[in-house]
Amino acid sequence: MSRVPNTETSDPTPPPHISPSPISDQLYTFEHSKNAIPGLSYILLWPFARIYQLVTDLRNYLFDRKILKSASYEIPIISIGNLSMGGTGKTPHTEYLITLLKYVYQVGTLSRGYGRKSHGFILADHTATAATIGDEPMLYRLKHQELTVAVGEERAIAIPRMLQEGPPLDVILLDDAYQHRAVRPGLSILLTEYDRPYTRDDLLPAGWLRESRVHAHRADIIIVTKCPATLSGIDKLKIRGEIQPLHYQHLYFSSIGYGELFPLFVRPTSEPYDLRRADVILLTGIAHSENLLNHIREQSKNIYEVRYRDHHYFDEYDLEKIRDTYNSIDSSYKLIITTEKDAVRLLPHRAWFLANNIPILVQPIRVIFSEDDGAAFDADILRYIETTRKKLIEQQ
Repeated sequence: MSRVPNTETSDPTPPPHISPSPISDQLYTFEHSKNAIPGLSYILLWPFARIYQLVTDLRNYLFDRKILKSASYEIPIISIGNLSMGGTGKTPHTEYLITLLKYVYQVGTLSRGYGRKSHGFILADHTATAATIGDEPMLYRLKHQELTVAVGEERAIAIPRMLQEGPPLDVILLDDAYQHRAVRPGLSILLTEYDRPYTRDDLLPAGWLRESRVHAHRADIIIVTKCPATLSGIDKLKIRGEIQPLHYQHLYFSSIGYGELFPLFVRPTSEPYDLRRADVILLTGIAHSENLLNHIREQSKNIYEVRYRDHHYFDEYDLEKIRDTYNSIDSSYKLIITTEKDAVRLLPHRAWFLANNIPILVQPIRVIFSEDDGAAFDADILRYIETTRKKLIEQQ
């Protein structure tokens, strides 16, 4: 696997291959699992988490020893993923990379298309919907028209099809592929949430991890996401000490920024949106809505939350519930706010919202790095792509 050149050391030699044993020597204890399910439930689930750990560690061991094969490709491939079940901010970080690269390179994204109502490889075209390719890929396609968007459960099969059936590509972004080891990315980015770092978590079902935290060694870059905007240098040092990145790993910190609200279907009024005097219904179907909830709560008069599971597809029953909640609020100025990912799944219900005269606004989010972190992270990404492309040209 290609590593990001480490600017912190002059050692030109590549990092040694790290291969954990199938039974990890970093076993979890009750004290370590601060993000895990609390109390008696955790104690009861702990043995099952150890069984799950043995299975996932053995699988990783087989890949590390090349008993199970990983496909590699000459084209630059960047993986964005996490160790946990979700909510670390993969979508906005993938969008950050798309925006960084799309003006210089022909970029493609490949996702599993989680939650879609289709199967197999699909190269998105003008007929694509959230139901056919998934909400996140559909969001990428709607916001970045020049992007090549594909979905496929088996990425080792999907990548060659992207290259054969789609337009020429310079780089492929693998969305949520940290555990998909059938493909060996050239650069691997691991995300971990500031409030839920993998260092304080346990494996499923006692916690939220999909594999042992020792397997963070596969990442070239680790990003601590959703950090407070006021995160200090001392706080960063504490987190660095907790994560303990290896000598070839670069550690960065990002936070979430919020853009201007915009109407999903039609603007209900010509006046500017004033959340200070509005009763707001926050409608979400994402893994973690706490940060957005707090952001809107700081601005709005009152806030009510209608929350569904991640990637939820809204049906008629849900729409009736939304309408009942909206009508039950006795207010002369009330709004529904949702996320961009949820908006993609609400688009098929445009006629219903217009017929019921229910205003629904979309809250865009974006990734923000500090000036130093942003410049260094961008340089890491561009250096990897250019180094890989140069090697490819030299081989031709």
